[in-house]
Amino acid sequence: MQTQWPVRVGVVPRAADCFQNRAQAAELEWPPTGGDTQARCQVLTGMGGVGKTQLAAWQARQMLAAGDVEVRVWVTAVSRQAVIDAYVRAAAMILHADPEDGETAAHRFLEWLETVAVPRPARWLVVLDDLSDPADLTGLWPPDSPHGRTLVTTRARDAALTGRERRLVPVGLFTAAEATGYLAASLAHHGRTEPEGELAALAEELGCLPLALSQAAAYLIDAGMSSTEYRGRLRDRARSMADHQPATLPDDQTHGVAAAWSLSLDRADALPPAGVARRLIQLSAMLDSNGIPQAVLTSDPAFLADPAGTRQAAPVPAEDAEAALRVLHRLNLVDHTLETPHTAVRVHQLIQRAVRETLTRRQREDLAQACADALLAVWPDIERDTAYAQALRANTIVLTVGGREGLDHLGTQQVLIRSGRSLAESGQVTASCEYFQQLIISLTAALGPGHPQVLTARFSLGHWTGRAGDIAGAVSEFAVLLPDMIHVLGPQHPDTLAARANLEYWRSRTGGVEEAVAAFQDRSVGTNRPPRSSSSLPCGRRSSLTSHGPTSSQLSSAASSRARERTAGPRVTGGRRSRRRCAVRRRCRPAWSRPRSGRSRRAGRRRGIRCPGGPGARATGTRERGPQVQGGRAAECRTRRSACAVGRP
Repeated sequence: MQTQWPVRVGVVPRAADCFQNRAQAAELEWPPTGGDTQARCQVLTGMGGVGKTQLAAWQARQMLAAGDVEVRVWVTAVSRQAVIDAYVRAAAMILHADPEDGETAAHRFLEWLETVAVPRPARWLVVLDDLSDPADLTGLWPPDSPHGRTLVTTRARDAALTGRERRLVPVGLFTAAEATGYLAASLAHHGRTEPEGELAALAEELGCLPLALSQAAAYLIDAGMSSTEYRGRLRDRARSMADHQPATLPDDQTHGVAAAWSLSLDRADALPPAGVARRLIQLSAMLDSNGIPQAVLTSDPAFLADPAGTRQAAPVPAEDAEAALRVLHRLNLVDHTLETPHTAVRVHQLIQRAVRETLTRRQREDLAQACADALLAVWPDIERDTAYAQALRANTIVLTVGGREGLDHLGTQQVLIRSGRSLAESGQVTASCEYFQQLIISLTAALGPGHPQVLTARFSLGHWTGRAGDIAGAVSEFAVLLPDMIHVLGPQHPDTLAARANLEYWRSRTGGVEEAVAAFQDRSVGTNRPPRSSSSLPCGRRSSLTSHGPTSSQLSSAASSRARERTAGPRVTGGRRSRRRCAVRRRCRPAWSRPRSGRSRRAGRRRGIRCPGGPGARATGTRERGPQVQGGRAAECRTRRSACAVGRP
């Protein structure tokens, strides 16, 4: 029986409408330039929907049209059996092998590819499309031969796919220009035109994913809808991605965008450590697609709750979480880059949306809470790495938008306030004030004006308003805030006292020294103030409010300093002691404690009292040492402790 040449096994997918010739196409040219023998087997890898199959089909058609191959085998390599069946058909057509021989016939075909036996030294091309598991090709890889070439498309990027005889070719998204050009060409093919700017905006909304762009173009054409209206529907969270796909998929596609990654996710969750990958992709779906710190996803709070929200989850070690991230990376569901730990995990925005649409509202709330707690857990008290702080703030903002149902969760409120503080501490104080203004509006709408976290946000706004240089604005903010805090928390709550201290401090900065000192005396004389270690508002840090403003001693010192300057003049520096300090010491110390000789001066320092007050202050006592005589004058010590009565005659 004669073999009919050329031999064709399998069907090459037809070219997509308005196919874009991309940069990766140049890497697939045959024969390879420079005699690169490793290019005989190329593995196209990328996430689902980026167009790997279309690139491989384009190369197969190019080689067939040029007459470069006599044997072309196209295999949909979704399983090991599918590969064996394709090889058996090829062996039957070329070697007249018995199809019943199964794997034996398949190995005969592979041997023929390696030797290309006479009478015809045929050139060959084998395409293994959509390889699910690299292990399925164990013992079935086409040989490295100068007469043939192998192309593999897969979502995996395992180390087993590379080597001396194989080269990995990453296939990514369209560039912005390619995506816009594709949309314009697809619409023009049906007599439609749209402004280039609108098409560019739509391409960005879809993340430049070829599969999503092709289905969006078909939907626009079928529905007679403009790209602007389509973008508005995409942003409608009440609509799912399935609502935006055409009734008939273009280019012989078999599934919509949302279903493009479901099989990959199922496989990732089944690989060890089993059951962790799905939780990680769900957490990632709530955060910033452009970069998530690895520490957030591997922290303990990220795994404290069950994804279904029904029970406490078993603890997940950090090493298991890291291993699951590598599994997701291997299957191109995320990009995990160890070299950039602050933005180590990147995930496409449509994958995020597809994952969120599989969740119930309760699950989304639980995930938002877990993300908020994880962000707080890894947020450093002192930010020494600006890039890390920026990544945490970016993820907090995205979490607020993606998990708005969780605004009533304490952790979510805390991380939002922490983000505003971080923004100010990075030097963007004015931006922080604007941030807190918007946050107060959102928290008030969700929680009510009297909620403690609303008061915390208002406190932060007042503090950073003053730090931004708007002292009058800070006084105004605290003057309005203080009565509300007294009403909600009580007059002696630590945070109420902190708000009062800040109001007095900023008033003293405006020149109202007497008013600030009087207010300070009213609240400090005759009251038992709580210790500074008392609990504060539940804002995630005990000192969140008190650290924003002056302490009582700082406020008293600032007010007294201004009073002294008005009476004794400003401090004159340049000598061992300033004139003001000398004047204060003379008026505060008893006569016997102002020694003239060196020896008696040292004794006076041991016995005398230095009053921190100004000219209007007096010393009420010294240490109990009995009557002291100097210069013919005696001073009777009557108290055990010394005190400075500020403002008393």
